[in-house]
Amino acid sequence: MKKPWLLACLVLAVLADLVFTYAQNLRLTIDGDLAAIVVPRADYAAVLHDPFGLGVLLTGGWYSAPNRFFSHIMMREYCLHMPLALQAVSSPITSVYASMALLNVLVQALLLYVLGWYATGTRRLGSLRLWVAMALLVPFFQTSGYNGQMAIIDNSFTYNFFYAIPVLLLLVLLWPLFRAAWCGQPLRLAWYQLVAMLLLSVVLALSGPIIGGAVLVLLVGVGVRAGRQRWQLPAAERLRYLSWQGFLVCGWLGAWCLYSLYIGRHNTENLAVTISVWQRYQLVPHGIFDELTSKLGLPLLVAGCLGNAWLIRRRLPATAEGLRIRKVLRWIGWFALVYVALLPLGGYRSYRPLILRHDSILPITIALVAFYALSTSYLLEHWAGQLRRWYGLGVLGVAFVFMYADHRLYPRHDNACERQALALLGQADAEPTVQLPDDCTVMSWKPITNPSESATNAELLSHWSVTKGHKLYYYSGQWH
Repeated sequence: MKKPWLLACLVLAVLADLVFTYAQNLRLTIDGDLAAIVVPRADYAAVLHDPFGLGVLLTGGWYSAPNRFFSHIMMREYCLHMPLALQAVSSPITSVYASMALLNVLVQALLLYVLGWYATGTRRLGSLRLWVAMALLVPFFQTSGYNGQMAIIDNSFTYNFFYAIPVLLLLVLLWPLFRAAWCGQPLRLAWYQLVAMLLLSVVLALSGPIIGGAVLVLLVGVGVRAGRQRWQLPAAERLRYLSWQGFLVCGWLGAWCLYSLYIGRHNTENLAVTISVWQRYQLVPHGIFDELTSKLGLPLLVAGCLGNAWLIRRRLPATAEGLRIRKVLRWIGWFALVYVALLPLGGYRSYRPLILRHDSILPITIALVAFYALSTSYLLEHWAGQLRRWYGLGVLGVAFVFMYADHRLYPRHDNACERQALALLGQADAEPTVQLPDDCTVMSWKPITNPSESATNAELLSHWSVTKGHKLYYYSGQWH
Protein backbone atom coordinates (compact mmCIF):
# COMPACT_ATOMS: atom_id res chain seq x y z
CA MET A 1 0.00 0.00 0.00
CA LYS A 2 1.32 3.42 -0.95
CA LYS A 3 2.05 5.94 1.80
CA PRO A 4 0.70 4.00 4.81
CA TRP A 5 1.69 6.91 7.07
CA LEU A 6 -0.59 9.24 5.09
CA LEU A 7 -3.47 6.79 5.32
CA ALA A 8 -2.97 6.51 9.09
CA CYS A 9 -2.92 10.31 9.45
CA LEU A 10 -6.11 10.69 7.45
CA VAL A 11 -7.90 7.99 9.44
CA LEU A 12 -6.87 9.63 12.71
CA ALA A 13 -7.92 13.07 11.47
CA VAL A 14 -11.40 11.86 10.49
CA LEU A 15 -11.85 9.93 13.73
CA ALA A 16 -10.61 12.88 15.79
CA ASP A 17 -13.19 15.12 14.14
CA LEU A 18 -15.95 12.60 14.92
CA VAL A 19 -14.86 12.53 18.58
CA PHE A 20 -14.91 16.33 18.67
CA THR A 21 -18.36 16.33 17.03
CA TYR A 22 -19.60 13.91 19.69
CA ALA A 23 -18.38 16.26 22.41
CA GLN A 24 -20.17 19.16 20.71
CA ASN A 25 -23.40 17.18 20.39
CA LEU A 26 -23.36 16.23 24.06
CA ARG A 27 -24.02 19.90 24.80
CA LEU A 28 -27.06 20.36 22.54
CA THR A 29 -30.53 20.80 23.99
CA ILE A 30 -33.48 18.44 23.52
CA ASP A 31 -35.76 19.86 20.84
CA GLY A 32 -39.46 20.49 21.30
CA ASP A 33 -40.70 17.79 18.90
CA LEU A 34 -38.92 14.78 20.39
CA ALA A 35 -41.38 13.75 23.10
CA ALA A 36 -44.43 14.42 20.91
CA ILE A 37 -43.19 11.89 18.35
CA VAL A 38 -41.71 9.31 20.74
CA VAL A 39 -44.51 9.00 23.33
CA PRO A 40 -46.44 9.77 20.97
CA ARG A 41 -48.70 12.75 21.45
CA ALA A 42 -52.30 12.16 20.32
CA ASP A 43 -51.92 13.94 16.97
CA TYR A 44 -48.94 11.73 16.02
CA ALA A 45 -50.44 8.41 17.15
CA ALA A 46 -52.40 7.72 13.96
CA VAL A 47 -49.35 7.44 11.68
CA LEU A 48 -47.91 4.64 13.84
CA HIS A 49 -51.05 2.55 13.22
CA ASP A 50 -51.24 3.26 9.48
CA PRO A 51 -47.75 2.74 7.96
CA PHE A 52 -48.87 3.05 4.33
CA GLY A 53 -51.40 5.84 4.72
CA LEU A 54 -54.35 3.65 3.80
CA GLY A 55 -56.61 5.81 5.94
CA VAL A 56 -56.00 8.64 3.49
CA LEU A 57 -56.31 6.44 0.41
CA LEU A 58 -59.49 4.61 1.40
CA THR A 59 -61.40 7.16 3.45
CA GLY A 60 -59.79 10.51 2.63
CA GLY A 61 -58.87 10.95 6.28
CA TRP A 62 -56.55 13.61 7.66
CA TYR A 63 -53.88 13.24 10.34
CA SER A 64 -50.36 14.39 11.12
CA ALA A 65 -47.52 13.13 8.90
CA PRO A 66 -49.40 10.35 7.03
CA ASN A 67 -46.44 9.75 4.68
CA ARG A 68 -43.65 9.65 7.29
CA PHE A 69 -44.22 6.38 9.14
CA PHE A 70 -40.70 4.99 8.92
CA SER A 71 -39.09 8.16 10.25
CA HIS A 72 -41.54 8.15 13.15
CA ILE A 73 -41.05 4.48 14.01
CA MET A 74 -37.25 4.65 13.77
CA MET A 75 -37.15 7.65 16.06
CA ARG A 76 -39.64 6.19 18.51
CA GLU A 77 -37.82 2.86 18.88
CA TYR A 78 -34.40 4.45 19.17
CA CYS A 79 -35.42 7.05 21.75
CA LEU A 80 -37.43 4.61 23.85
CA HIS A 81 -34.64 2.04 24.14
CA MET A 82 -31.19 3.57 23.59
CA PRO A 83 -31.18 5.88 26.65
CA LEU A 84 -32.23 2.96 28.84
CA ALA A 85 -29.42 0.81 27.40
CA LEU A 86 -26.85 3.54 28.10
CA GLN A 87 -27.98 3.81 31.72
CA ALA A 88 -25.83 0.75 32.41
CA VAL A 89 -22.83 3.09 32.20
CA SER A 90 -24.28 6.56 32.82
CA SER A 91 -26.91 8.48 34.75
CA PRO A 92 -30.43 8.79 33.30
CA ILE A 93 -29.93 12.43 32.33
CA THR A 94 -26.55 11.83 30.73
CA SER A 95 -27.90 8.79 28.86
CA VAL A 96 -30.45 10.98 27.06
CA TYR A 97 -27.85 13.41 25.75
CA ALA A 98 -25.37 10.62 24.99
CA SER A 99 -27.92 8.69 22.93
CA MET A 100 -28.65 11.77 20.82
CA ALA A 101 -24.96 12.52 20.35
CA LEU A 102 -24.20 8.92 19.38
CA LEU A 103 -26.91 8.84 16.73
CA ASN A 104 -25.83 12.15 15.22
CA VAL A 105 -22.19 11.10 15.04
CA LEU A 106 -23.07 7.69 13.60
CA VAL A 107 -25.14 9.30 10.84
CA GLN A 108 -22.31 11.75 10.15
CA ALA A 109 -19.75 8.92 9.92
CA LEU A 110 -21.96 6.94 7.55
CA LEU A 111 -22.59 9.99 5.38
CA LEU A 112 -18.84 10.62 5.16
CA TYR A 113 -18.31 7.03 4.09
CA VAL A 114 -21.13 6.92 1.54
CA LEU A 115 -20.27 10.31 0.05
CA GLY A 116 -16.73 8.97 -0.22
CA TRP A 117 -18.09 6.23 -2.52
CA TYR A 118 -19.45 8.86 -4.89
CA ALA A 119 -16.23 10.87 -4.83
CA THR A 120 -13.87 7.95 -5.46
CA GLY A 121 -15.87 5.01 -6.81
CA THR A 122 -14.60 2.68 -4.09
CA ARG A 123 -16.08 1.34 -0.84
CA ARG A 124 -12.85 -0.29 0.37
CA LEU A 125 -11.91 1.11 3.77
CA GLY A 126 -8.25 0.42 3.07
CA SER A 127 -8.26 2.82 0.11
CA LEU A 128 -6.16 5.95 0.49
CA ARG A 129 -8.33 7.73 -2.10
CA LEU A 130 -11.45 7.04 -0.03
CA TRP A 131 -9.92 8.53 3.13
CA VAL A 132 -8.65 11.57 1.20
CA ALA A 133 -12.21 12.19 0.04
CA MET A 134 -13.61 11.69 3.55
CA ALA A 135 -11.05 14.13 4.94
CA LEU A 136 -12.09 16.66 2.30
CA LEU A 137 -15.73 16.22 3.35
CA VAL A 138 -15.17 16.57 7.10
CA PRO A 139 -15.09 20.41 7.32
CA PHE A 140 -18.55 20.77 5.75
CA PHE A 141 -20.26 18.98 8.65
CA GLN A 142 -20.93 21.96 10.88
CA THR A 143 -22.27 21.66 14.44
CA SER A 144 -21.91 25.35 15.26
CA GLY A 145 -20.42 27.76 12.70
CA TYR A 146 -22.50 27.52 9.54
CA ASN A 147 -24.99 24.97 10.88
CA GLY A 148 -27.94 27.33 10.56
CA GLN A 149 -27.08 28.03 6.93
CA MET A 150 -26.01 24.65 5.53
CA ALA A 151 -26.43 22.00 8.20
CA ILE A 152 -26.09 18.38 7.12
CA ILE A 153 -26.55 17.03 10.65
CA ASP A 154 -29.17 19.21 12.31
CA ASN A 155 -28.74 20.51 15.85
CA SER A 156 -32.39 19.60 16.45
CA PHE A 157 -32.12 15.86 17.02
CA THR A 158 -35.62 15.09 15.69
CA TYR A 159 -34.89 16.62 12.31
CA ASN A 160 -32.14 14.11 11.56
CA PHE A 161 -34.69 11.28 11.40
CA PHE A 162 -36.64 13.20 8.77
CA TYR A 163 -33.79 14.73 6.76
CA ALA A 164 -30.23 13.41 7.21
CA ILE A 165 -31.12 9.73 7.71
CA PRO A 166 -33.50 9.50 4.72
CA VAL A 167 -30.92 11.28 2.54
CA LEU A 168 -28.28 8.80 3.72
CA LEU A 169 -30.54 5.87 2.78
CA LEU A 170 -31.31 7.49 -0.57
CA LEU A 171 -27.60 7.76 -1.36
CA VAL A 172 -27.20 4.05 -0.56
CA LEU A 173 -30.14 3.19 -2.82
CA LEU A 174 -28.87 5.32 -5.71
CA TRP A 175 -25.30 4.04 -5.55
CA PRO A 176 -25.74 1.03 -7.90
CA LEU A 177 -27.64 3.23 -10.37
CA PHE A 178 -24.96 5.92 -10.19
CA ARG A 179 -22.13 3.45 -10.75
CA ALA A 180 -23.89 1.86 -13.71
CA ALA A 181 -24.51 5.25 -15.32
CA TRP A 182 -20.96 6.46 -14.59
CA CYS A 183 -19.47 3.37 -16.24
CA GLY A 184 -21.97 3.42 -19.12
CA GLN A 185 -23.29 -0.04 -18.27
CA PRO A 186 -26.79 -1.43 -17.65
CA LEU A 187 -27.74 -2.07 -14.05
CA ARG A 188 -27.04 -5.68 -13.03
CA LEU A 189 -28.05 -6.82 -9.56
CA ALA A 190 -28.31 -10.15 -7.81
CA TRP A 191 -31.90 -11.07 -6.89
CA TYR A 192 -31.38 -10.26 -3.20
CA GLN A 193 -29.89 -6.85 -4.05
CA LEU A 194 -32.88 -6.08 -6.25
CA VAL A 195 -35.33 -7.10 -3.52
CA ALA A 196 -33.43 -4.98 -0.98
CA MET A 197 -33.60 -1.94 -3.28
CA LEU A 198 -37.34 -2.39 -3.82
CA LEU A 199 -37.98 -2.64 -0.08
CA LEU A 200 -35.73 0.33 0.67
CA SER A 201 -37.66 2.34 -1.94
CA VAL A 202 -40.85 1.89 0.10
CA VAL A 203 -39.10 2.92 3.31
CA LEU A 204 -37.65 6.02 1.65
CA ALA A 205 -40.88 7.16 0.05
CA LEU A 206 -42.58 7.07 3.45
CA SER A 207 -39.73 8.76 5.34
CA GLY A 208 -39.41 12.48 5.65
CA PRO A 209 -40.78 15.49 3.79
CA ILE A 210 -38.09 16.01 1.12
CA ILE A 211 -37.39 12.57 -0.33
CA GLY A 212 -40.45 12.35 -2.58
CA GLY A 213 -39.84 15.67 -4.28
CA ALA A 214 -36.08 15.19 -4.59
CA VAL A 215 -36.47 11.70 -6.08
CA LEU A 216 -39.08 12.76 -8.63
CA VAL A 217 -36.97 15.72 -9.79
CA LEU A 218 -33.99 13.38 -10.09
CA LEU A 219 -35.94 10.71 -11.98
CA VAL A 220 -37.36 13.24 -14.44
CA GLY A 221 -33.84 14.50 -15.12
CA VAL A 222 -32.51 10.98 -15.61
CA GLY A 223 -35.44 10.15 -17.88
CA VAL A 224 -34.86 13.22 -20.05
CA ARG A 225 -31.15 12.47 -20.34
CA ALA A 226 -31.70 8.79 -21.16
CA GLY A 227 -34.42 9.65 -23.68
CA ARG A 228 -32.18 12.13 -25.49
CA GLN A 229 -29.37 9.59 -25.67
CA ARG A 230 -31.68 6.86 -27.00
CA TRP A 231 -33.28 9.18 -29.55
CA GLN A 232 -29.89 9.79 -31.15
CA LEU A 233 -29.52 6.06 -31.88
CA PRO A 234 -30.93 4.37 -34.98
CA ALA A 235 -34.58 3.39 -34.50
CA ALA A 236 -33.77 -0.31 -34.45
CA GLU A 237 -31.32 0.12 -31.56
CA ARG A 238 -33.27 2.44 -29.26
CA LEU A 239 -34.68 -0.36 -27.17
CA ARG A 240 -31.58 -2.57 -27.17
CA TYR A 241 -29.51 -3.13 -24.04
CA LEU A 242 -32.10 -1.50 -21.80
CA SER A 243 -31.82 -2.58 -18.17
CA TRP A 244 -35.14 -3.99 -16.98
CA GLN A 245 -33.77 -3.85 -13.44
CA GLY A 246 -33.07 -0.13 -13.77
CA PHE A 247 -36.57 0.49 -15.13
CA LEU A 248 -38.10 -1.57 -12.34
CA VAL A 249 -36.22 0.20 -9.53
CA CYS A 250 -36.81 3.70 -10.93
CA GLY A 251 -40.45 3.02 -11.75
CA TRP A 252 -41.16 1.43 -8.38
CA LEU A 253 -39.41 4.22 -6.47
CA GLY A 254 -41.12 6.90 -8.53
CA ALA A 255 -44.57 5.35 -8.03
CA TRP A 256 -44.15 5.20 -4.26
CA CYS A 257 -42.89 8.79 -4.15
CA LEU A 258 -45.93 9.95 -6.12
CA TYR A 259 -48.14 8.05 -3.70
CA SER A 260 -46.30 9.61 -0.76
CA LEU A 261 -46.82 13.12 -2.13
CA TYR A 262 -50.52 12.34 -2.65
CA ILE A 263 -51.21 11.14 0.88
CA GLY A 264 -48.99 13.93 2.22
CA ARG A 265 -51.60 16.38 0.95
CA HIS A 266 -53.79 15.14 3.83
CA ASN A 267 -51.30 16.18 6.50
CA THR A 268 -53.10 18.17 9.18
CA GLU A 269 -49.92 20.18 9.74
CA ASN A 270 -50.57 21.78 6.33
CA LEU A 271 -53.89 23.18 7.54
CA ALA A 272 -51.98 25.87 9.40
CA VAL A 273 -50.80 27.38 6.09
CA THR A 274 -51.90 31.01 6.04
CA ILE A 275 -50.36 32.30 2.82
CA SER A 276 -51.10 31.45 -0.80
CA VAL A 277 -48.85 29.59 -3.22
CA TRP A 278 -48.14 32.85 -5.06
CA GLN A 279 -47.07 34.52 -1.82
CA ARG A 280 -44.78 31.59 -1.11
CA TYR A 281 -43.14 31.95 -4.52
CA GLN A 282 -42.56 35.63 -3.80
CA LEU A 283 -40.58 34.58 -0.72
CA VAL A 284 -38.23 32.25 -2.64
CA PRO A 285 -35.88 34.97 -4.03
CA HIS A 286 -35.50 36.34 -0.50
CA GLY A 287 -34.74 32.82 0.75
CA ILE A 288 -32.08 32.31 -1.93
CA PHE A 289 -30.51 35.68 -1.14
CA ASP A 290 -30.50 34.93 2.59
CA GLU A 291 -28.92 31.50 2.12
CA LEU A 292 -26.15 32.91 -0.09
CA THR A 293 -25.39 36.04 1.92
CA SER A 294 -26.14 35.40 5.61
CA LYS A 295 -22.79 33.68 6.18
CA LEU A 296 -19.69 32.70 4.24
CA GLY A 297 -20.20 28.92 4.31
CA LEU A 298 -22.60 28.15 1.45
CA PRO A 299 -21.25 30.73 -1.04
CA LEU A 300 -17.71 29.47 -0.37
CA LEU A 301 -18.84 25.90 -1.09
CA VAL A 302 -20.53 27.00 -4.32
CA ALA A 303 -17.42 28.98 -5.33
CA GLY A 304 -15.23 25.96 -4.61
CA CYS A 305 -17.36 23.74 -6.84
CA LEU A 306 -17.41 26.27 -9.69
CA GLY A 307 -13.67 26.89 -9.33
CA ASN A 308 -12.90 23.17 -9.49
CA ALA A 309 -15.02 22.76 -12.63
CA TRP A 310 -13.18 25.68 -14.25
CA LEU A 311 -9.78 24.25 -13.31
CA ILE A 312 -10.68 20.82 -14.72
CA ARG A 313 -11.74 22.48 -17.96
CA ARG A 314 -8.88 24.96 -18.32
CA ARG A 315 -5.90 23.54 -16.46
CA LEU A 316 -6.06 19.81 -17.18
CA PRO A 317 -5.93 17.85 -20.44
CA ALA A 318 -9.39 16.99 -21.74
CA THR A 319 -10.42 13.49 -20.69
CA ALA A 320 -13.68 11.57 -20.67
CA GLU A 321 -13.64 11.47 -16.86
CA GLY A 322 -13.03 15.19 -16.58
CA LEU A 323 -15.93 15.85 -18.94
CA ARG A 324 -18.20 13.58 -16.87
CA ILE A 325 -17.23 15.44 -13.68
CA ARG A 326 -18.11 18.79 -15.24
CA LYS A 327 -21.43 17.39 -16.44
CA VAL A 328 -22.18 16.29 -12.89
CA LEU A 329 -22.02 19.92 -11.74
CA ARG A 330 -24.25 20.96 -14.62
CA TRP A 331 -26.84 18.38 -13.59
CA ILE A 332 -26.59 19.50 -9.96
CA GLY A 333 -27.35 23.03 -11.14
CA TRP A 334 -30.45 21.89 -13.04
CA PHE A 335 -31.55 19.74 -10.10
CA ALA A 336 -31.17 22.68 -7.69
CA LEU A 337 -33.11 24.99 -10.01
CA VAL A 338 -36.09 22.64 -10.41
CA TYR A 339 -36.04 21.52 -6.77
CA VAL A 340 -36.11 25.10 -5.46
CA ALA A 341 -38.83 26.00 -7.96
CA LEU A 342 -41.03 23.22 -6.51
CA LEU A 343 -40.34 23.91 -2.82
CA PRO A 344 -43.22 26.38 -2.31
CA LEU A 345 -45.70 23.66 -3.33
CA GLY A 346 -44.70 21.72 -0.21
CA GLY A 347 -46.47 24.19 2.06
CA TYR A 348 -45.42 26.89 4.47
CA ARG A 349 -44.09 26.70 8.03
CA SER A 350 -43.65 29.68 10.31
CA TYR A 351 -40.23 28.39 11.41
CA ARG A 352 -39.17 28.42 7.75
CA PRO A 353 -40.34 31.94 6.86
CA LEU A 354 -38.45 32.26 3.56
CA ILE A 355 -39.23 28.70 2.31
CA LEU A 356 -35.51 27.92 1.92
CA ARG A 357 -33.64 26.83 5.02
CA HIS A 358 -30.77 24.47 5.75
CA ASP A 359 -33.14 21.51 6.15
CA SER A 360 -35.28 22.09 3.05
CA ILE A 361 -32.19 22.49 0.82
CA LEU A 362 -30.32 19.49 2.27
CA PRO A 363 -30.34 17.51 -1.04
CA ILE A 364 -28.66 20.47 -2.76
CA THR A 365 -26.09 20.86 0.02
CA ILE A 366 -25.28 17.15 -0.08
CA ALA A 367 -24.89 17.23 -3.88
CA LEU A 368 -22.53 20.23 -3.71
CA VAL A 369 -20.43 18.69 -0.94
CA ALA A 370 -20.17 15.42 -2.88
CA PHE A 371 -19.16 17.26 -6.04
CA TYR A 372 -16.53 19.25 -4.17
CA ALA A 373 -14.95 16.04 -2.88
CA LEU A 374 -15.20 14.40 -6.32
CA SER A 375 -13.64 17.29 -8.22
CA THR A 376 -11.01 18.11 -5.60
CA SER A 377 -9.89 14.47 -5.46
CA TYR A 378 -9.63 14.45 -9.24
CA LEU A 379 -7.50 17.60 -9.32
CA LEU A 380 -5.19 16.40 -6.54
CA GLU A 381 -4.72 13.09 -8.33
CA HIS A 382 -4.01 14.55 -11.76
CA TRP A 383 -1.85 17.50 -10.83
CA ALA A 384 1.77 17.20 -9.74
CA GLY A 385 4.63 19.34 -8.55
CA GLN A 386 4.13 23.03 -7.86
CA LEU A 387 0.58 23.14 -9.21
CA ARG A 388 -0.52 20.46 -6.77
CA ARG A 389 1.22 22.22 -3.87
CA TRP A 390 -0.44 25.56 -4.60
CA TYR A 391 -3.82 23.94 -5.12
CA GLY A 392 -3.37 21.91 -1.93
CA LEU A 393 -2.78 25.14 -0.02
CA GLY A 394 -6.03 26.50 -1.43
CA VAL A 395 -7.90 23.36 -0.34
CA LEU A 396 -6.40 23.67 3.14
CA GLY A 397 -7.51 27.31 3.21
CA VAL A 398 -11.12 26.34 2.47
CA ALA A 399 -10.96 23.61 5.11
CA PHE A 400 -9.52 26.06 7.66
CA VAL A 401 -12.38 28.55 7.11
CA PHE A 402 -15.00 25.87 7.79
CA MET A 403 -13.17 24.24 10.70
CA TYR A 404 -12.47 27.57 12.36
CA ALA A 405 -16.15 28.49 12.05
CA ASP A 406 -17.00 25.20 13.80
CA HIS A 407 -14.30 25.32 16.46
CA ARG A 408 -16.59 26.07 19.41
CA LEU A 409 -16.89 23.11 21.78
CA TYR A 410 -19.79 24.74 23.61
CA PRO A 411 -22.69 26.03 21.49
CA ARG A 412 -23.97 29.54 22.20
CA HIS A 413 -27.11 28.06 23.76
CA ASP A 414 -25.92 24.85 25.38
CA ASN A 415 -27.91 22.48 27.56
CA ALA A 416 -26.46 23.51 30.97
CA CYS A 417 -29.71 25.17 32.07
CA GLU A 418 -31.80 22.29 30.75
CA ARG A 419 -29.63 19.73 32.58
CA GLN A 420 -30.07 21.65 35.84
CA ALA A 421 -33.82 21.73 35.33
CA LEU A 422 -33.93 17.97 34.67
CA ALA A 423 -31.86 17.36 37.81
CA LEU A 424 -34.33 19.45 39.82
CA LEU A 425 -37.23 17.43 38.41
CA GLY A 426 -35.42 14.21 39.29
CA GLN A 427 -35.00 15.35 42.90
CA ALA A 428 -38.67 16.31 43.33
CA ASP A 429 -40.30 13.50 45.32
CA ALA A 430 -43.89 14.21 46.30
CA GLU A 431 -44.77 17.21 44.15
CA PRO A 432 -46.84 16.30 41.05
CA THR A 433 -46.11 19.75 39.55
CA VAL A 434 -42.76 21.48 39.81
CA GLN A 435 -42.00 25.14 39.29
CA LEU A 436 -38.60 25.57 37.61
CA PRO A 437 -36.50 28.57 38.63
CA ASP A 438 -34.73 29.49 35.38
CA ASP A 439 -36.32 30.74 32.19
CA CYS A 440 -34.90 28.16 29.76
CA THR A 441 -36.32 25.47 27.51
CA VAL A 442 -36.75 21.90 28.74
CA MET A 443 -37.63 19.57 25.84
CA SER A 444 -39.49 22.48 24.25
CA TRP A 445 -39.03 25.22 21.68
CA LYS A 446 -39.85 27.90 24.23
CA PRO A 447 -40.18 27.98 28.03
CA ILE A 448 -43.33 26.18 29.22
CA THR A 449 -45.57 28.42 31.29
CA ASN A 450 -48.59 26.11 31.60
CA PRO A 451 -48.02 22.77 33.42
CA SER A 452 -50.44 20.90 31.15
CA GLU A 453 -48.19 21.64 28.17
CA SER A 454 -45.46 19.50 29.77
CA ALA A 455 -47.61 16.35 30.06
CA THR A 456 -46.11 14.53 27.05
CA ASN A 457 -42.57 15.47 28.10
CA ALA A 458 -43.29 14.31 31.64
CA GLU A 459 -44.37 10.90 30.39
CA LEU A 460 -41.14 10.40 28.47
CA LEU A 461 -38.98 11.65 31.35
CA SER A 462 -40.66 9.10 33.59
CA HIS A 463 -39.98 6.35 31.06
CA TRP A 464 -36.29 7.33 31.00
CA SER A 465 -36.21 7.28 34.84
CA VAL A 466 -35.12 10.91 34.84
CA THR A 467 -38.05 11.60 37.17
CA LYS A 468 -39.73 9.49 39.82
CA GLY A 469 -43.15 9.21 38.30
CA HIS A 470 -45.08 11.71 36.22
CA LYS A 471 -43.83 15.24 37.01
CA LEU A 472 -45.41 18.23 35.30
CA TYR A 473 -43.36 21.42 35.25
CA TYR A 474 -43.58 25.09 34.30
CA TYR A 475 -42.01 28.50 34.68
CA SER A 476 -43.88 31.10 36.66
CA GLY A 477 -43.23 34.01 34.31
CA GLN A 478 -46.44 34.15 32.23
CA TRP A 479 -48.57 31.31 33.52
CA HIS A 480 -51.83 32.05 35.31
